Amino acid sequence: MAAQLRVYRQRIRTAQTTKKITRAMELISASRIFKAQARVQASAPYTQQIVRAVSAVAAYSNASHLLTTERENIARAAIVIFTSDRGLAGAFNSQVIREALELESLLRSQGKDVVFYLVGRKAVGYFAFRKRQSVRDWVGGTDSPDFDTATEIGNELVESFTKGSEAGGVDEIHIVYNRFVSMLVQSPRVVRLLPLELVEGVEPVEDKALLPEYEFEPDAETVLDALLPVYIKSRLFNAMLESAAAKHAATQKAMKSASDNADKLITNYTRLANNARQSEITQQISEIVGGADALASQ
Repeated sequence: MAAQLRVYRQRIRTAQTTKKITRAMELISASRIFKAQARVQASAPYTQQIVRAVSAVAAYSNASHLLTTERENIARAAIVIFTSDRGLAGAFNSQVIREALELESLLRSQGKDVVFYLVGRKAVGYFAFRKRQSVRDWVGGTDSPDFDTATEIGNELVESFTKGSEAGGVDEIHIVYNRFVSMLVQSPRVVRLLPLELVEGVEPVEDKALLPEYEFEPDAETVLDALLPVYIKSRLFNAMLESAAAKHAATQKAMKSASDNADKLITNYTRLANNARQSEITQQISEIVGGADALASQ
């Protein structure tokens, strides 16, 4: 009985230590969420204006550009997966990887070869464990993304898309990341990055005579050459910021759940320890009374 009581007390101490750790991680994630949300909100107006500018050039000019032209034969597609460098975030990483694999199945069913670009240690570890190949990966800094990383990823993707599948590149690029919906909901999102699906930010107008007239200086092709790389990098950076905010929210939710579970364990083991202690006391009293009765009967 005494040995069982020691086991319960040891488990209570373990649960209390675990609760301190998870509670601290919950508070850290909560403090980081607001900073991550602020960065997402700060980047949104710039991204929206870039989308509107590129959409205007593509919609109101006859210019054709390599990054906006749908290719006749799409032989190879690329999928960029945005995960985190750290775990302890519930289903945050698994759901975005699952979404990417479902997209891979869809693209392969259409007769396309698929290659992967990975962002975050969790995606790299997933592919390494299963001995799957990726073209390139980026790790570090997913908790607080920087624009330089987005620029590097954008340059790599544009270079691969420009080469095309015949030269070892790709004909289509998709990005998969977690979007911050609320503190409790983080949903995976799939966006086709290239070729660009534009007319975002351009509201449809039924009367063609009411469409605004645009003049492009020096010409529409030059404007597209300048805008499209900026557009791609801003979309990638916005996806990285969304993923970071979603990760902090997922971590806070997971750590709160772990703290609540630790509380339940402490309560259950405390009750068991009290029962064991009461049984031990009852046994000791019974032994004393039994001994006293034996002495009295002599």
